[in-house]
Amino acid sequence: MKLTLGISPCPNDTFIFDALVNGRLDTGGLELEVLHEDVQTLNQWALAGRLDVTKLSAGVLPEVAGRYALLDAGGALGRGVGPLLVARPGTIFDPATSTVALPGQQTTAHLLFSLVHPGATGKRFLVFSAIEAAVASGEVDAGVIIHEGRFTYAAHGLVRLLDLGEAWEARTGAPIPLGGIVARRSLGPALLRRLDGLVRASVEAAWAGGGQLSPYVRQHAQELEEAVMRQHIDLYVNEHSRSLGAEGRRAVETLLAVHARMSGKVPLGLGDVLAPHLLAG
Repeated sequence: MKLTLGISPCPNDTFIFDALVNGRLDTGGLELEVLHEDVQTLNQWALAGRLDVTKLSAGVLPEVAGRYALLDAGGALGRGVGPLLVARPGTIFDPATSTVALPGQQTTAHLLFSLVHPGATGKRFLVFSAIEAAVASGEVDAGVIIHEGRFTYAAHGLVRLLDLGEAWEARTGAPIPLGGIVARRSLGPALLRRLDGLVRASVEAAWAGGGQLSPYVRQHAQELEEAVMRQHIDLYVNEHSRSLGAEGRRAVETLLAVHARMSGKVPLGLGDVLAPHLLAG
């Protein structure tokens, strides 16, 4: 059986999926056609139902829960991992008048920014890797950075105005569910369980390798400095990447409630988004 898989080119995703997509795990005949795209493109593809299995922003989970189920393994979730609002030195950010670049309308970063600044009007949606340059050049007044940007914004002459993750944690007490791995519900419970096990095995294989940066990780990274790639992996790949766990489930449940409150939609529960084999746990 052949399935399509979408992940970002970022080191945390390529580190996690390296063993699975490069033939170092026994998949029992399951083939994965891998597509590497930025997270907003993956979100849009999920909304269109394009892929069988995909990484997506946690903020888009409520919009795709009817078609896709959240797996237990492979996600990005934790404390101290949130997006940052950055600007040029001396900038005074006014959400009523300032322009701000964001990495996609359906991203968790946009949801977290909107939670703090619900009245912001000057939003510009850019590919995440273009945001630092847009802020540094003055194209926009400020930007919300994710992924490698957390470690490189100072090198672009930018300063941090706000840690949106800290704001979330202070407000909710929960870790931030940045993104997760989902699969089509139509694949059925048995295959969803099998996929979950393969992703978990791939995480464990990456750790068993001593955290080495493989050619696959290096090939796709936007930022090629080894120190940045290692920081990225160390921050975003943690025990929640192996399994959501109780705290991770609480974080997802909190995000679902916040999303419903902000959108005015009927709130979903964990049972509405989790893969069937996880509901008994």
